[in-house]
Amino acid sequence: MQKKNATVHLLILDPSQNDAETLVSLLRNSGRATRAHRITSEEDLEETIKASNWDILLARDVEQEFKPEDALALIRRLDKDIPFILMTQEFDRDRTVSFIRAGAQDTVPFEYSDLVVLTAKRELAALDERRQRRALESHLREAEQRCQLLLESSKDAIAYINDGMHIYANQSYMDFLGYDDIDELICIPLLDTLATESQGPYKEFMKAFAEVPKDGATLASVAKRSDDHQMNIVMTASSATYDGEPCTQIVIQPEQNDAELEEKLRKISSQDLLTGLYNRQHLMDALGKAIIVAGDKQENGALAYIALDDFMTMKSQVGIAGADLVLGDLATMLKAQVNDQMILARMSDDAFAILAQPCDEKRLADLCETICKKIEDHLFDISERTVQITVSIGVAAITENSPKAPDLMGRAHTASAEVRKLEGHERGNGVLIYNPGQFESLDEGNSIEAIQKALDEDRFRLLFQPIINLRGEGEEHYEALVRMLDRDNEEISPYDFLPPAGPSDMACKIDRWVILQTIKQLANHRSKDHDSRLFLNVTGETIQDKTFTSWLSVALKSARLPGDALIFQLREGDANSYMKQAKEFSRSLHELHCKVSICQFGCALNPFNTLKHIDVDYVKIDGSFTEEIQKTESAKEEIKAMVKSLQSTGKLTIIPLVENAAVLATLWQAGVNYIQGYYLQAPAPEMNYDFGDQ
Repeated sequence: MQKKNATVHLLILDPSQNDAETLVSLLRNSGRATRAHRITSEEDLEETIKASNWDILLARDVEQEFKPEDALALIRRLDKDIPFILMTQEFDRDRTVSFIRAGAQDTVPFEYSDLVVLTAKRELAALDERRQRRALESHLREAEQRCQLLLESSKDAIAYINDGMHIYANQSYMDFLGYDDIDELICIPLLDTLATESQGPYKEFMKAFAEVPKDGATLASVAKRSDDHQMNIVMTASSATYDGEPCTQIVIQPEQNDAELEEKLRKISSQDLLTGLYNRQHLMDALGKAIIVAGDKQENGALAYIALDDFMTMKSQVGIAGADLVLGDLATMLKAQVNDQMILARMSDDAFAILAQPCDEKRLADLCETICKKIEDHLFDISERTVQITVSIGVAAITENSPKAPDLMGRAHTASAEVRKLEGHERGNGVLIYNPGQFESLDEGNSIEAIQKALDEDRFRLLFQPIINLRGEGEEHYEALVRMLDRDNEEISPYDFLPPAGPSDMACKIDRWVILQTIKQLANHRSKDHDSRLFLNVTGETIQDKTFTSWLSVALKSARLPGDALIFQLREGDANSYMKQAKEFSRSLHELHCKVSICQFGCALNPFNTLKHIDVDYVKIDGSFTEEIQKTESAKEEIKAMVKSLQSTGKLTIIPLVENAAVLATLWQAGVNYIQGYYLQAPAPEMNYDFGDQ
């Protein structure tokens, strides 16, 4: 952690020794002790960064052999948190935008020496705050892990309760009440774990505790185990938080402590039974600690993810038992290649991992190249059959800037999968180092390219979330949502990839893809005696597209789908920005018998003014209102007034983000027509909600 007056370790990329010395003098004269190194080449920068810790890099934007953009790319590749400031001859907007997008902190004209110093000081202060935050986050993670271990291993039966429901229970608590699975217990209200005669007193006890929380308050009750056996207990309540949410901690004990309640500690084995290596959990715990060490002590490390190529094919050839023998022999080979400073673990059926610290990614990659070659050359003898296998290995650096353990493992996994995209490695058998600059950079150029590539590679997915009639009229409505699979196979919204100012043709292209696919799926779904209707979101770019409704008319006829099966949803912000176009858009859709909805309603200064100009059938109120009505009475009155005003003009109202049952009574009293949210169902790939079970 950098102290206020600590020495600044400065890197300078400048072909002029005199100018570099001037920069050092500037910082020193500003009151900062400075130690500097002038970079002479790419090799020099890489060696210097790996040999020591640096606080800032100042680069001159002049003609030189090793260019500033190459230096910035190297910092990104090494995943180092070193602020980068480009000193230009004169202000160039395009070059400034290009560098900041690439990861630079700022660009400053070199002749403005006072501005150079102020910018450097600002970035040094920001760096200091980031380092402090990382240290605090690591301490917090350690504290949370210690608390969790204490809870898990405690002989006291402890649970956390929110709105009467279990949200956590330790092993002693589950054993006490006779439950094997925490998921089963989470579905059961605490009230249901008490005998009938104790339920009334418990309600009064919790009501009093909610009004005047008094930690350590106790209640004598009769507990009912899962096997219906009853026992006298003492329940102790305290205020607490779990996962950042306020809740109540409940500790239960027998009325008389005796031999029946013995301490039961959950023993977690760290060994994989098949190979004798460490298991996944052990490695992930060690990886978390390695990231903390990298942040606290600046001790870098590296992680390798070793994936077997075509494992399922090999398994089908030699059978499950034969595959186990291959994995056992492979584990023995891997053990012979690692040293005592490394952790070797089996991650899954077809993957292993190596964690090395201290180590850098290139050194581990060299070892992995050796491993690749040895495995390729080895003949596995399985039941008088010869088997040959190869592996694809991804290597990720562990630095002070690394993400959390699961995300860092994701980096190594991504690099492993990318091996097959390398020329000559279509079937794998290679090593690749994860480069954050390559995989995580996102600007107008490559964001559009990434979306187009996802479309071309069929990496778009449709999800459907039910919208339920709160008045119980049995209609079947869903909202269609689109997700794009990124390089890590994680689902993200492609709209998040679009640059703020367009380009419009890509937004329209996504909208049309979603509409075309949903029309096909809905037509098939309705052919199975479902009268379902879909809400489809459209962007401001589609609202302005004069060719859209004629295209939609053809698509509907082709799918033999009636127009009233679709409800097109406009954002309030888009409707206000393109009021004239939105008015015409709504009119054209109604001519096709489609319905129109406006969402995120209530965020504009005068939201009802929008409805004077645009004819809509449904209004989805912004989700922020859902959150607020659970906190204040004034918010409840506001939502009631808004719903009443909307319904007086013939609009059907929808409330999104309904996450729990507590809000339902308020929405019912407010007269809301429809509700949507995870309390009902999370977005799913199929339209399979049971609308009859309401």
